[in-house]
Amino acid sequence: MLIEMQNISKSYHVFRRNSGIKETVSSFFKRNYENVQALSDISFSVGEGEIIGYIGPNGAGKSSTIKIMSGILIPDSGNCLIDGRIPWENRIDHVKNIGVVFGQRSQLWWDIPVIDSFMLFKDIYKISDSKFKKNLSELSELLNLETLLKTPVRQLSLGQRMRCEFAASLLHSPKVLFLDEPTIGLDATSKIAVRNFIKSINKFSNTTVILTTHDMQDIEALAKRIILIGKGKLLMDGDISYLKKRFASDKKILVDYKNGSFNECKGLIITSDSPNRIIVNVDTNILSIADAVHNLCENAEVNDISIIEPSAEEIVSSLYKEYNL
Repeated sequence: MLIEMQNISKSYHVFRRNSGIKETVSSFFKRNYENVQALSDISFSVGEGEIIGYIGPNGAGKSSTIKIMSGILIPDSGNCLIDGRIPWENRIDHVKNIGVVFGQRSQLWWDIPVIDSFMLFKDIYKISDSKFKKNLSELSELLNLETLLKTPVRQLSLGQRMRCEFAASLLHSPKVLFLDEPTIGLDATSKIAVRNFIKSINKFSNTTVILTTHDMQDIEALAKRIILIGKGKLLMDGDISYLKKRFASDKKILVDYKNGSFNECKGLIITSDSPNRIIVNVDTNILSIADAVHNLCENAEVNDISIIEPSAEEIVSSLYKEYNL
């Protein structure tokens, strides 16, 4: 396995005080701290070339995990091996083989042209002239950066800057790419471009991708496997297609019709009724899809019927409810 996380735990010493002048003055003489457990006994492994959706609600411990795997944080206990190295003990060698993109933070220098930041990364990572030229050319073509390279970062739109952030993280051809909310704040077109790019580098370079996001469309478009974390604990690790089957006992059917009426029965409930269109919920443990369709067509002139598969967002919402997150 390329990545091995074994019994990782991490806690933070957090300062707490109540509001008010008295409490503020008192805190100068005596500070009250609380121990917050960010991660508790986290274990999982990731193979080379996988794209993993690492999901959970805010405060679940996702960013702490990414920071440990990238060598920024040292865990309280447990061990992490990435390509045979412990990230926080072999930082210089480790960062040569990873790329990190934080959606809310920039690694590019604000007031200088993008290409100057890239040249600095070339020196930091000791990239050879030939490799740098090749990678820059390929990334510029994939991400459409030709017109952006000479522009100061502060003059770029968010979507343009994120494309440059991706390029900066991949100039040194890392084996692993950590993405923390990479599409946050992006418009629909930019999100699609980022997703297509991630698919490309995974397919053609076999880059392993660890993706944390609240955008379930990102997960559905990119990941086949998801790891769910909540309250610092690993709750589930499974294939997204298996989860779809698991939470698909309730099917939705969309019916477009000309005229007629529809009757509910055991296992079939109308959840939305608008002119010439209804959406029904079918409990397949009670009623088969074939029987449901027969029932719907009995007293109405139906134009079209389509079965709506559960989205990744609905699946994750069901998971959150199951684990009380």
